[in-house]
Amino acid sequence: MKHLRTLQLISDVAKRGSIRGTAEHLNITASALTRKVQDFEEELGTPIFERLPQGMRLNAAGELLVRHIRDQNANFERLKSQIADLSGVRRGHVAIACSQAFVDSVLPDEIADYRSRFSQVSFSVQVRDHSLGIAALANFEADLALLVNPPPTNDMHVLFAADQPFLALMRADHPLAASETVRLRECLEFPVAMPDHSLAIRHMLDVAYARVRAPGNIMIESGSLEFLRNYVLREQAITFQILPGIPVSDPRFSARPIDTRDIPPIKIFLGQLKSRTLSVAAAKFADQLVTSLSRD
Repeated sequence: MKHLRTLQLISDVAKRGSIRGTAEHLNITASALTRKVQDFEEELGTPIFERLPQGMRLNAAGELLVRHIRDQNANFERLKSQIADLSGVRRGHVAIACSQAFVDSVLPDEIADYRSRFSQVSFSVQVRDHSLGIAALANFEADLALLVNPPPTNDMHVLFAADQPFLALMRADHPLAASETVRLRECLEFPVAMPDHSLAIRHMLDVAYARVRAPGNIMIESGSLEFLRNYVLREQAITFQILPGIPVSDPRFSARPIDTRDIPPIKIFLGQLKSRTLSVAAAKFADQLVTSLSRD
């Protein structure tokens, strides 16, 4: 515990790349923070930062140290949660990285349900799609990741996986809204509000576009699913999303499955960092999430 505060300061400097930025954020003087870093380096026996004109950057020793700090912080949070659990009270913090599709209803509903029973548990939710969600696990920035079609990785231990159909989302009065399923070629006859390449679903859409060899009618591109949903309310356009991200109770929208001959289902995954032991709070929330996702 002796170096806990100093380690937290070093971690923040590494994150911000600046002594001054960390000092301002934590309301301490830059000179005092510089002295703490220098004292730690002297005790460690090696520098941990490269001093650059534009700020501070970790060297190889610093990278190892920050990895150790994140590991120790995660272990300490787990310890606090386990100690609190001895008295029957769930405490702690759960950090989640998730794709955009889960921020409208899935995670707000699940977190509210969990906190109705364990109000001492706090949460942080980072919107990190695709490979960024995996990186959040690997960097100990997230305990759990709920992602759409993440890239293959050895870093993630999968807790749950399921298929989700691709849906064409449109205004309720759209000409295709009366169809039970739609073909991709039919969708492309209308203006398309397309998810951009920052989103996992875009790759599958590009593959499907190439397969049907239809001219693209992409009029709008965005990395925000919320923007795309709102845009199709203003024009007879179509966008593509998956069910967890669609406000099914909103009568203004109509969502129709795309024929699987055109686009196969996409995978969703809930995972944690392989070999990492979750805190009690995170493990219990993961169990709840798996149960809920399995019912959907």
